[in-house]
Amino acid sequence: MADPRDLFDLTHRVAVVTGASSGLGRRAAQTLALAGARVVGVARRQDALESLTAEIGASGAHLVADVADRDALPALTQAISAPFGPPDIVVHAAGVNTRQSADEVTPEGWDQTLALNLSAPFFLSQALVPSMKAKGWGRIVNFASLQTTRAFPGGIAYGASKAGVGQLTRAMAEAWSRDGITANAIGPGFFPTELTQAVFDDPARAERNAAQTCAGRNGRPEDMDGPLLFLCSEASNFVTGQVLMVDGGFTAK
Repeated sequence: MADPRDLFDLTHRVAVVTGASSGLGRRAAQTLALAGARVVGVARRQDALESLTAEIGASGAHLVADVADRDALPALTQAISAPFGPPDIVVHAAGVNTRQSADEVTPEGWDQTLALNLSAPFFLSQALVPSMKAKGWGRIVNFASLQTTRAFPGGIAYGASKAGVGQLTRAMAEAWSRDGITANAIGPGFFPTELTQAVFDDPARAERNAAQTCAGRNGRPEDMDGPLLFLCSEASNFVTGQVLMVDGGFTAK
C-alpha cells in the first residue's frame, strides 16, 4: 500500500489561482505552493501579487489581468502557461458581490457579477482543458457559496451567479471527467475576507452568523487548507461534480 500522505503531494504540478491577491484566493495559492505546486497567481492588483510571489519564492509567478475580459483570454491563457508550462490545476477564486437589493440591481452590476463569478470560470477552464486532456489529469476547483442554495438580502445577482456555479461544476464534471479532469466546488461559509468585510465590520452580525453554524463560529483561513488540497490532489481522484460546503455546518441547520 502506498503512503497515504503522497496522495496530497503536488510536487511537479502547476496551478493557476484567480483572485490570488487577497482573501481565500491568496490563501489557496499559499497552500498549493506549500504542498509542492508551482503556482501562478492572477488578479488585478500588482502590488498584492508581487508580495504573494515574493512570499512563495521560486515556485511562484503572477499575472496582472482581469479574468472577466473575454477578449483577452487567448493572451491570458498563453501567459499563464509561460512560467511553468500549462497548468494541471485551476482554482477560480476571483469574485465580486455588489450587494445590491433586488430593487436596486443595475444592468452594469448584474453583468459584472455574472461575468466574473460565472462566465470567467467556464471560459478560462475551457481554454485550459485541452492541455489537461493531453496529460490525462486535471483539477478544476470553482468557488460556490452559501448563496448557491440560500437566499440572502442584497444578494440576488451574487446568489444567481453562485447557484450557476453549482450547476456549472456538475456540467464540467459531466463533460470532462472521462478525460481525467475532475471538477468540484468549495462553498465557503463566513470567512474574514475583503468580500465579507461588511459582515465582519458589524460584530453583532458576525456573531449571529457564527451562532447559525453547527461549529458555533465563523471560518478561519486555515479551515480552507485541507478541503482545497483534497480537491486539487490525487486524494480526490474519484470525486467530481461535487460542491463541498466548508461552512461549519451553516447549511446543515
